[in-house]
Amino acid sequence: MSGSAQLFGPRGLRRGAALTLVFGCALATAAATGSLPREAGPEPGPQTRAVSSTLAPVDHDEIEDAAAEAEADGKSVKDAAEEVVSRSGDRWGAVYDQREYEEFEQALDGTYTGVGLSARRTGPGDVTVSRVQPGGPADRAGIRAGDLLRTLDGRAIGKRPVAEVVALLRGDGTGAAEGSRVRLGLVRDGRSWTETLERDRLTTEPVTVRRLGDAPSSAVLVKVAAFTKGAGAEVRDAVRDAPAGAGILLDLRANSGGLVAEAVVAASAFLDGGLVATYDVRGDEHALYADPGGDTDRPVVVLVDGGTMSAAELLTGALQDRGRAVTVGSPTFGKGSVQMPSRLPGGSVAELTVGHYRTPGGRNVDGQGITPDLVVGERAQQRAETVLSGLGGGS
Repeated sequence: MSGSAQLFGPRGLRRGAALTLVFGCALATAAATGSLPREAGPEPGPQTRAVSSTLAPVDHDEIEDAAAEAEADGKSVKDAAEEVVSRSGDRWGAVYDQREYEEFEQALDGTYTGVGLSARRTGPGDVTVSRVQPGGPADRAGIRAGDLLRTLDGRAIGKRPVAEVVALLRGDGTGAAEGSRVRLGLVRDGRSWTETLERDRLTTEPVTVRRLGDAPSSAVLVKVAAFTKGAGAEVRDAVRDAPAGAGILLDLRANSGGLVAEAVVAASAFLDGGLVATYDVRGDEHALYADPGGDTDRPVVVLVDGGTMSAAELLTGALQDRGRAVTVGSPTFGKGSVQMPSRLPGGSVAELTVGHYRTPGGRNVDGQGITPDLVVGERAQQRAETVLSGLGGGS
């Protein structure tokens, strides 16, 4: 997987309370992430979680029976359910305890517990800080983008997947919460040092907007880190507020997914109604539609990479298939399976694969991803800006 992982992003972009349909993102141990990521609408809409390309039927009754038996015996309900899921072959099926799921619900509102860092792999053995959230623990400690992350709590991380680094920073699986500490070993300009950070409750910035020039018709860059609650409306507002004639560069790189309802709202900013995606749940077909009244004239370029996942792929596929945007970058991750969450005894929640979604043109994204119209590696944003300018969207 290419692209950067969001260490400050929500670990789980999903809704626990409603227990409605989930697609999604998975960063780290569930999560490809936090970016965004296990890592993210209006109720009671469907949501996103990216899962595997193979539909592995799981006997839900078997999981419930195992959980109930474990609870009666005073054993771990989560462990018992996880054993059933692991035997099922559902590669992305998962079980979460009550505390983890509460974290997921909080993540829907754009909050998370962490240190305020994002990172990416910059070479063999190198994990580099790619962004520091203003005002967060890392920012207060003086950590900067470009610093190398060498160790976490004394453990070398150079050969670990970035998603696993996400989990270690957040303290996933250890019960670490707000106020707990993590020790980082860093390198800057040849100087090594350690910083001990205290995890804090932070607010994400799922959407950032900036002009790409000083001219009145300069293009507008809309960067969406994850489709958390309200992100779709922020995209819509950014499009509405853009100067007349200005194009939109929609940056979905390293977007780990989120709530599909938010992705649909974002799609509605560029479409005048019509199909956004279809999905099946145990063989029953459903469809997602954009709201009418979107801006269908403004030039749009969508920038993607291997870290563009689930809900972000759903949006990309909709704009590409509908001929509404030119897509630029590298092929996306390819996570588009449907999961359904359900409560277990003791408050745990199991999420099991039940289907897949498809783009308006009928493409199955799961396991395949989306190939951009213009495939580029380095200097992708510069190429995207050139394409947007050629479409008449400003420079």
